[in-house]
Amino acid sequence: MWRRRLREASSLWWRRGRPYFSSSSSSFGPRLLSTPIFYVNGAPHIGHLYSALLADALHRHHRLQGGGEGRFATGTDEHGLKIQSAAAAAGTSPECFCDRVSAQFRALFMQAGISYTDFIRTTELRHRRAVEHFWTALREQGWLYQAHYEGWYCTAEESFLAASQVTERPDSQGHLHKVSLESGHQVHWTKEENYMFKLSHFQEPLLKWLRESKAAITPEPFYQQVLQWLEQDLPDLSVSRDRNRLQWGIPVPGDATQTIYVWVDALVNYLTVAGYPEAHHALWPNAYHIVGKDILKFHAIYWPALLMAAGLEPPAQILVHSHWTVQGQKMSKSLGNVVDPVACFQRYSVDGFRYFLLRQGVPDRDCDYYDEKAINLVNAELADALGGLLNRCTAPGLNPSGTYPGFSEACFPRDVCAQNGRGSGRALPEDYRLVSSVEALPSQVNASFESFQIYKALESIMDCVRQTNGFIQRHMPWKLQCENPEQERWRDTVIHIVLECLRVYGVLLQPVIPTIADKLLSRLGVSSTERSFRNLNFLSRYHGDKSPFEGRRLGPDTGLLFPRLEKPKNRSPGDT
Repeated sequence: MWRRRLREASSLWWRRGRPYFSSSSSSFGPRLLSTPIFYVNGAPHIGHLYSALLADALHRHHRLQGGGEGRFATGTDEHGLKIQSAAAAAGTSPECFCDRVSAQFRALFMQAGISYTDFIRTTELRHRRAVEHFWTALREQGWLYQAHYEGWYCTAEESFLAASQVTERPDSQGHLHKVSLESGHQVHWTKEENYMFKLSHFQEPLLKWLRESKAAITPEPFYQQVLQWLEQDLPDLSVSRDRNRLQWGIPVPGDATQTIYVWVDALVNYLTVAGYPEAHHALWPNAYHIVGKDILKFHAIYWPALLMAAGLEPPAQILVHSHWTVQGQKMSKSLGNVVDPVACFQRYSVDGFRYFLLRQGVPDRDCDYYDEKAINLVNAELADALGGLLNRCTAPGLNPSGTYPGFSEACFPRDVCAQNGRGSGRALPEDYRLVSSVEALPSQVNASFESFQIYKALESIMDCVRQTNGFIQRHMPWKLQCENPEQERWRDTVIHIVLECLRVYGVLLQPVIPTIADKLLSRLGVSSTERSFRNLNFLSRYHGDKSPFEGRRLGPDTGLLFPRLEKPKNRSPGDT
């Protein structure tokens, strides 16, 4: 019987193929983009913020592409022994403890401009109902059984560990303790009667899923890591805890002596926000999970196996990112180097810190933060390169009319060779390379977003910004004698090209730095209805078409696009 059910469960996901993440593939219907739900045992840090920013940028990019409906979910994971213990240590109830910390996450995400459409808490009634239904589906399909479980349990990670994942290390007093080999957190031996999930039966179905869906996990190193895990033994998974030990959680339906394992509870949140158990079909399985590498096994092995067992398909894609360190060291309270994201917003501005994390964050390797690095980056790229370019071309001295000036085909002919036969042609070969680079930029940015390489999208944009600065520096329009009509036309053409480049950069930067991009586009006089990717139409006049911007008045001057930040003196690594 179980073999037949296994064939049914493992074949279900293959009945229709799913596309690789694409912001432009609206034909595949609504999608669900999610962060992990964040554990509320402590205040949010920049690792949590980074997950949320990656999802936010992808969600905003998808909307600007005209990608159709989409849901973006985040939230808090509020059950488990660690929460129960933390609330007791704080002298409060688990409910009050969770309310307080969950509110901190919501406040941080509001301040950061995270554009989620659903904030899920695992203590909500809708989630409990979904978890109970999911558990019942597993039980009715025969994938659960009761057994005595013995093994190592790590409360800090809320996970069971095999003997091969445990080692012995001394504490600060020299006393030896058993700890997780990967995280260093202390573990303890547990022995109790639990419900077990027949995970071992899903080793081959999971391998088949990954081998035939190579885009299911990205970047590539994490895909290979999961394959390596699946080549090892895959023991059955304990999916409940004795309720005498863990009261803060969802009871097993029909068995008040057991509490559902916190990770099963937490993972079902993705179904809850999709409308499970009745209304999830419109979104599932077109789901894209953004997760940190430390929870990859739960999302890439346990979750797809549980879904198959419940008669559902695995998510379309799991997008994995690495961690943030501080001056090469792991963030730790004991080291005093934990970085507070709210303090970073005060230090660099919200958009400044968004830009730093998304510009420097490379998903497949750990990234390092320190104050001087962040200041140097935002000063060089946002204040000087981008802000300086906008300031030059909108200043009254260079642009006295305060408009989007006209473009002269005679000064910048489309046919490069035509310059030789037209005396007024003044463009140089590197100017045409700039135009080509900016024309190709939207497709490069889209490709980078679709391959979960937002940092590469920003590299491409900043490369073009540098080329544009080189263009205006080459021609120095402020030195032209504009009493001469020919020189005036050339000045206006140079400014027109730069403003067109800035318009493209402003539109493309909206998913990453929405406030700065809005300020830039408003200064250029670009209305809110002209800011989607479909409205780019770069340098229409160069291509012989009319430009809706030519002759338009610039928007109001609201000051520097991004004021330069001062470098501090004698700051410690954790200070922001």
